Amino acid sequence: MRQTVQPIQAAFQFLTRFPVKAELDFTPELLRASTRHYPLVGAAIGLSMCAATLVASWLLPPLPAAVVSLIIWVWLTGGLHLDGWMDCADALLSYRSREKMLEIMKDSRVGAMGVLACVLLLMLKAALLSSLIAAGQLAISCALLTVPVWSRWFMVYAMSKWPPARGGEGLAARFEGLNASHAQSAAVSAILITFLGMTIPLLVFGVTIGLPAASYGIYFFAAPLLTLAAGIYAGGKVNKKLGGLTGDVYGALNEGLESLLLLAAVILFL
Repeated sequence: MRQTVQPIQAAFQFLTRFPVKAELDFTPELLRASTRHYPLVGAAIGLSMCAATLVASWLLPPLPAAVVSLIIWVWLTGGLHLDGWMDCADALLSYRSREKMLEIMKDSRVGAMGVLACVLLLMLKAALLSSLIAAGQLAISCALLTVPVWSRWFMVYAMSKWPPARGGEGLAARFEGLNASHAQSAAVSAILITFLGMTIPLLVFGVTIGLPAASYGIYFFAAPLLTLAAGIYAGGKVNKKLGGLTGDVYGALNEGLESLLLLAAVILFL
């Protein structure tokens, strides 16, 4: 029982601000075991975001509701992945040597490129959330119950596919040894969660005029395929530059894929 519960607790403590009260020793073994539950963490974030966005959209116009929802989203994750996004922007857009880029990522200070990348990303997410709110309750529910699931699944896939860029040092090295079975197990969870996340809103809200059921069927298959294709492309490019990935890169991939999946949802559901 403990071997099952602790990895779930570790996944929630590591990736979110959910009040999971447990004294855990974050060993590499526990961190690797926790990755199987990353889609579950994404589902919890998505469910919380769905509820918050539906309430905000009922109280406020689309744009203010989107901004409030985004604030809650960032708070739920503690800005963990945004930090990686900013560090990667500073490093990868510096066009320096591999060693210098890795050094920039380790620097706790944020540079101009990191700030710009963060501002632009948050603006894009707010705009996309606003568009989903305008599309209605069904679009909000199906998108938000899906997006955080697949973006976190890809972090597991990335850990299993590419080596840590700093060898035995850094956060990524603590996940070294992750194999395809972890990614496959997480993928099964992500598929089941996505099925429930898209079926239940259809049953609750129904298909509204102008939003044919085909769009939701397409998104069910498009979300994982788009995640995999875009993630492999981005991860492969970074791997060539750095000779592996870092913890910051995992976070940046999560942020980028969330935005891409929200964009796909807006295109399909509007």
